[in-house]
Amino acid sequence: MILSIEHHTRYVYSEPVTYTIQQLRLMPQNGFGQHVRRWEIHVNGELPRSVDAYGNLVHTLVVDVPHQEIVIVAMGEVETGLNQNQQAFLSQQQSLPMAVYLRDTALTQRNQELIDFASQFRQSENQIQALEDMMQAIRTRVAYTKGVTQVTTTAAEAFSLGQGVCQDHAHIFIACCRAIGLPARYVSGYLFTEDASLMQTHAWAEVYLQNEGWQSFDISNGCRVDALHVRLASGLDYRSASPVSGTRSGGGTEAMVSSVIVNQAGSPMNKQHKMTARHLMKQAQLSREEIIQAALLKQVEQSQQ
Repeated sequence: MILSIEHHTRYVYSEPVTYTIQQLRLMPQNGFGQHVRRWEIHVNGELPRSVDAYGNLVHTLVVDVPHQEIVIVAMGEVETGLNQNQQAFLSQQQSLPMAVYLRDTALTQRNQELIDFASQFRQSENQIQALEDMMQAIRTRVAYTKGVTQVTTTAAEAFSLGQGVCQDHAHIFIACCRAIGLPARYVSGYLFTEDASLMQTHAWAEVYLQNEGWQSFDISNGCRVDALHVRLASGLDYRSASPVSGTRSGGGTEAMVSSVIVNQAGSPMNKQHKMTARHLMKQAQLSREEIIQAALLKQVEQSQQ
């Protein structure tokens, strides 16, 4: 399958930003059943490239002139569903010892509730089947619900809440795997859906098994990762694999919108794709106007005090 992808991210600010630096993990690589046919990233700033400790291609976006908007566009074509044995994994390899993927992080810290839950999947003659059972048990326990968690929500918090999104499902699965002694990592990427129901980045988890290598699980969809998935980056958790992360100086209030369009190459774009993309870009403009108005109102209020 050849997938055509457009990923737009737009930041707007109520006041001028004097300096922005962001790390972009928006470059898919060959390997793990995929081949990048073409890919490009467009930004309004400098964009040097490097490779991080996890083997991800990372672009560092630097904008050192006053600005009130940043637009990031990543786009290209990726062929998926390829035989992994025929792929060159050099770009995906990294030198970290496997023990690193057993480490807890702030987002994947396991509590007793997670340890007890994971323990029932520890002993099994068929470890992959046990992991698939754990994936389904997490989906049953933690309903996919938007808007109830944040990027700072931990695995334990989402598990206790019983609600979350793909990021939370991945963190919970990773925490459980590490609790039973299995190295696990977080993966960010894209997912193709026929009905265009997912207009954002996606996340899943990978577990390392002896004699099997890395095995990928899409917990939110209750399936193994397949030709519908496009891999971007991996790390210990969301923070080390997020598509965009960074900091700025100045800017006042920030608003951000993002849209992802994943379509089969050569196929007409789904109407829902077009409508949602236009809506998100319009929302970005409205957000900018709203935060500027809010900033002006705040200045008036302060001057009257």
